[in-house]
Amino acid sequence: MTRSIETDIKQLQKRVDQYISQFEEGYFSPLAMIARFTEEVGELAREVNHYYGEKPKKATEAENSIDNELGDLLFVMITFANSLNIDLAEAFEHSMTKIETRDKNRWTKKELERE
Repeated sequence: MTRSIETDIKQLQKRVDQYISQFEEGYFSPLAMIARFTEEVGELAREVNHYYGEKPKKATEAENSIDNELGDLLFVMITFANSLNIDLAEAFEHSMTKIETRDKNRWTKKELERE
């Protein structure tokens, strides 16, 4: 049985909701969520800078990874979407349709895709 990305995203949103729903505090406010999202983007940027930029990690800094930070960012994005009752699969589909239409001739296509 093949699963769709929509099914996978819905399962992720449900899993996060089940986790958050067990706490009295529940979801944070939209303003707190965007602050948290921004914090996670900053942590991702820091890791990218350590691996690909000119700023190496200090010897005293804990080991971390880009994939860990992307995972944190995904969790916060799902939490933010859930708090606003946004279906991320639907939002993604809308964005992809827009991008595929708007940008279909913007970039140089590889030879295999031109045929």
